[in-house]
Amino acid sequence: MPFTFDNKNLKMDKDSLSLKKVLVRILLFFLGTLAVSLVYYLILLLFFRTPEESRLASQNRMYEEYIPILEEKEELLSDVLGSLQIRDNQIYNEIFKTNAPRIERRSEWDYFQAMDTIPDQDYEKYVKNKLDKSFESASRTEENLRAVMQALSEGRTLPPMSAPVENFSYSSTSASVGEKINPFYKVPIHHNGLDLIMSADLPVYCTADGYVSDVTRSRKGLGNQVTVTHEGGYSTVYAQLGQIDVYKGRQIKKGDRIGAIGMSGNSFAPHLHYEVRRDTLVMNPVNYFFASVSPEDYLNMLIISSSTGQSMD
Repeated sequence: MPFTFDNKNLKMDKDSLSLKKVLVRILLFFLGTLAVSLVYYLILLLFFRTPEESRLASQNRMYEEYIPILEEKEELLSDVLGSLQIRDNQIYNEIFKTNAPRIERRSEWDYFQAMDTIPDQDYEKYVKNKLDKSFESASRTEENLRAVMQALSEGRTLPPMSAPVENFSYSSTSASVGEKINPFYKVPIHHNGLDLIMSADLPVYCTADGYVSDVTRSRKGLGNQVTVTHEGGYSTVYAQLGQIDVYKGRQIKKGDRIGAIGMSGNSFAPHLHYEVRRDTLVMNPVNYFFASVSPEDYLNMLIISSSTGQSMD
């Protein structure tokens, strides 16, 4: 109990506390303790982190660094898809005289996710809209198929659309048409064909009916090569052959053996140099393989052939 000094009597007296004073002191003590605790909490919050907070902060930093990379990849994929649509239109126009169909692709998950966000009264409107779009897409596809069938019924000549080698996949694809680095001189040159990296001595087949218009045997340049002329102004060239099994002037059918893979000219490794021409114009052979491989392999072939900067010959 506190004491007070009595100046008159020069002695210490006990100071009696009222209930009010006791309650006030308890309240002040409680508030002081609370203030000190709050200060300590703020210090811990500002200057110290729990292991979970540190982990989350590290993940956030990683996401911040990765988001720009994802955005760049998204832009790249958008450009690739746009290029593929243009390329598809070129192929359809060239072969079937019509544009490639545009089909909206949506998964079941997208459908149900959208249904969860639609008010009940709008279900009917949403379903009707989706059905209208589906019928419209089906109508466009039917029109394209009708145009294709009409083109075929008119006897229009199809270009060489099969692969010149067996067991062909995107992993065998190398440089295609365009400016490529020569593997020997290390300078950019115009590459007129598609390099298909295959094992030596594997057979090479004709990609369409026609006749052998030229046979060249050489140890330089593109080495041993065979040119086949087809209907519709098309011709195909098979170069860097290790072996030639045909002669000039021979009538040849699609799938007939022309020769074997080799590296008879200035070649970096065994491969087939394959060209497609139409009325002397150099075409990109990759555009004519979409009927011979799966859609996934075809997409990978387009990416690899266009991004490979060095040719094999």
